[in-house]
Amino acid sequence: MQFRILGPVEVQDEQTGLRILPTGAKQRALLGALVVKTGQNVSVHRLVDELWGEHPPSNAANALQAHVTRLRRLLSGSSADAPEWIVTRSLGYTLRLDPVDTDAAHFHRLAERGRRLLRGDPGQAAELLRRALSLWRGPALEGSVLGDICALEATQLEEHRLGALEAMYEAYLSTGRHGEITGELNELTADHPMRERFYHLLMVAFYRCGRQAEALGVYDRARKRLVHELGIEPSPALRGLLESILNHDPALSPAGTAGVPPAVAPGPRPVPAVAARELVLSDEITRLKHRVEMLQGQHEQLLRRFQELALSHRAG
Repeated sequence: MQFRILGPVEVQDEQTGLRILPTGAKQRALLGALVVKTGQNVSVHRLVDELWGEHPPSNAANALQAHVTRLRRLLSGSSADAPEWIVTRSLGYTLRLDPVDTDAAHFHRLAERGRRLLRGDPGQAAELLRRALSLWRGPALEGSVLGDICALEATQLEEHRLGALEAMYEAYLSTGRHGEITGELNELTADHPMRERFYHLLMVAFYRCGRQAEALGVYDRARKRLVHELGIEPSPALRGLLESILNHDPALSPAGTAGVPPAVAPGPRPVPAVAARELVLSDEITRLKHRVEMLQGQHEQLLRRFQELALSHRAG
């Protein structure tokens, strides 16, 4: 049996192919929380909070027990000798660790193996990471997030998914597959505009395709979004990549062609290195200006607060 949370919560018998889908938000949230805490005793109080939040029913413990009973019946099906997946413990319930398997655990194992091979065997790393990501059927714990247990796990799993995507595209770049991934990376920068790593990978992919102007356009788009949304300039890593592209740094060449700059599509002449440094310096000056303005605002607020306290003290 595999309990799946990389998408809507479900259980699949891997021998028969039978899928078990809880009906109702409370049933999905209960199973999701127990899967997240596999092998751990989850207290009645915490499960009640997970399912009903600040508005539990007057007989919350009995209502929870009824949900557990229905979920047990769903998991056992019509088999009289089916394992008891949900075990009653002192003041709570536990989803048995053995022989429970989860798609999330499988995803983590594959992704970790892929990351370990990223430098030595990027081709195999890309395959493992692709397999790990193929386990996702939608947003983690989709339809089950009612409380903190599932919400926190869903957030963490999404972060791991994005990290695996970054590692996979890095592996693709290392194996010369830059032409295959520009479209996908472009979509990822639109879907996750605050995540600089996707911009970085897309800039390298465009540059290696001979599309320098588009690589520079990606940087401009990233900078405008970061400044508008967060009030910050791109990181030193992204600014450094910009200068490397403008200078045709041989280190950006695909593996096996070091020292041979990629072909550049017809267009404006490359910006000289001096201009590149001026652009980076301009970014740094803008960042410092924002910092000074913020400190000045904080100073003025503290001064006003001090004056108010002084007047209050005199009046008293």
